[in-house]
Amino acid sequence: MANSLREVKSRINSTRNTAQITKAMYMVSQSKVKKAEKSYKLYKDFMARISSMVSDISSRASEDYPHKLLKEREIKKTAYLIITSDRGLAGAYNSNIYKAIEEKIDENHKSRNEYIVTSIGKLGYSFIKRKKYNTTQKKALLVRDDVQFFDIQPLARSIIDLYIKGEIDKFVIIYNHYVNSLTQEVKFEQLLPIDKLENNKGEIDYVYESGIEKTLDLILPMYVEDIVYGVILDAKCAEHSARMNAMRSATDNAEEVIDKLQLLYNRARQAVVTNELIDIIGGANAIGGDD
Repeated sequence: MANSLREVKSRINSTRNTAQITKAMYMVSQSKVKKAEKSYKLYKDFMARISSMVSDISSRASEDYPHKLLKEREIKKTAYLIITSDRGLAGAYNSNIYKAIEEKIDENHKSRNEYIVTSIGKLGYSFIKRKKYNTTQKKALLVRDDVQFFDIQPLARSIIDLYIKGEIDKFVIIYNHYVNSLTQEVKFEQLLPIDKLENNKGEIDYVYESGIEKTLDLILPMYVEDIVYGVILDAKCAEHSARMNAMRSATDNAEEVIDKLQLLYNRARQAVVTNELIDIIGGANAIGGDD
């Protein structure tokens, strides 16, 4: 019985240590969510202005000059970009993306030559290698918490170049969209060909020194890169939120286990005390009987 008590006490201590760790991780993630959410909201305002400007310029371009990034064509090959994290302990954050890309490929592609998959995030790259998907990616692209534009620009630019060269005909990004601190949802967003520009002319008529067409050649690839960066900021909010919720659930579960183990320990200790009292009383009665 003493060995059993020591074992239960050891489990209580180890579970309590785990709860302390998960609670600390919860608090860290909670702080990161607030910071990431602030960055994302500020960037959304910036992108709204950029979208308005690009829409204005594209609406003034001549109809016989459709830019390659705006022109739709027969889809023979699709490029997918999945956004994942570099580490786990985030609940279903990454597994939801894996499931989404698997279903998308199974539903839309009969041949491996009809798609390529790239990723932002270490775990996403490992998934691509494990599934043996076609990819142009040579190494994992890590995405730090304070993600910077220059971190993702080379990958985004390489996919844009593939589209301009005609090696792919569609570019789709798959990520977890941050709805609120409790909810994230997987989203599919088509980035190429660009189809979200409104045909509205602004009140200001700009003067283009190099011409509207050359201006579009310059800003449209940058516009797509900006969208990719905004999506990553969105996904970062979702990642920190998912990890925060996962650590909160882990802490609650650990505390529930501790309560059950403590009850078990108290019952076992009470049984030991009761047995000891029975032995003492039995011994006293035996001695008294001899007298």
